[in-house]
Amino acid sequence: MVKRVVLALGVLVSLAVVPTTAQGANIHYWIGAVPTEWNVVPSGRDPVTGNTFLPTQTTMNTVVYKRFTRNWGQLMPNRFWVGDNDGIPGPTIRAREGDTVFVHFRNMDTMFGQSHSMHFHGFHYDFSSDGAFVPGVTGVAANVPVGRNVTYRLRARRGSVGVWPYHTHSPSMHMPESKTLYGMIVIRGRNERKPVRENIVVFSEHLGFQTINGRAFIGNTPTFRSRVGERVQWNVMAIGDSHHTYHLHGHRWRYANQNIDTRNVGPAESWKFRITEDEPGTWLYHCHVNFHMDAGMVGLYQVAGRSVSGTSGGFEGLLAGRP
Repeated sequence: MVKRVVLALGVLVSLAVVPTTAQGANIHYWIGAVPTEWNVVPSGRDPVTGNTFLPTQTTMNTVVYKRFTRNWGQLMPNRFWVGDNDGIPGPTIRAREGDTVFVHFRNMDTMFGQSHSMHFHGFHYDFSSDGAFVPGVTGVAANVPVGRNVTYRLRARRGSVGVWPYHTHSPSMHMPESKTLYGMIVIRGRNERKPVRENIVVFSEHLGFQTINGRAFIGNTPTFRSRVGERVQWNVMAIGDSHHTYHLHGHRWRYANQNIDTRNVGPAESWKFRITEDEPGTWLYHCHVNFHMDAGMVGLYQVAGRSVSGTSGGFEGLLAGRP
């Protein structure tokens, strides 16, 4: 018998004692659809071309998923890493095989007054927790009015292991302000070891820019960091209407019995890979569709330490992006 302690939206929650070979833990998330102002290019420039942009070109009023303490008591702080509580993408929902996840959702969209919902890939669940609107069939969980709460009950089973998207699937999902309501799910195997670093990359389009996690261009898109010798997991996903090609400079990984450094990802597709860092440097990661990269879909990956060849690397003098 073991006692598992998990982080549920930033709050340490002591779970009931459960056998390691039986069902897993019960995990609770408290999430709201919150209106916000979002700047796709907060620096106002593309450092590669030198092009500059006005805030009126890069800022939008929209709705994002945010996480809260129990019963939506307080908004959880944003600790400045992707999938924490920065808004795009929404908070990462994490579980292990065997866990049951309860997502308590409140629609707080007082700006647009639209109904919203949450629809989850990867998990097993009853139809009542699908969160997708079907006219004349679904209930309030697929069309949550402003001020209302619902709870989705999700089960992580053997076929659930992997990375997946979640997003709104209410009647308002095609409205511009709803296209920022998305996030990632990470479900590990029961005995799967966590990586030292985990990077979340979500390709999408906003305000005519090609974005990574809601931002465009180096210095705005995430700058991920690691050190030589660390085990790093990359979680890659696309949301929207376009197909993309993820490429990471200076690295390769195994897929379909071959070594690759580029892989396609279409709308609502998601996948992961792991690498052990062995070479320092400031590497680009980006979509290899040329006009997508030109429109902002590019970021930096900084690896510090010393390679087997003796070359050292660090972070000094590098462009500062979101960690």
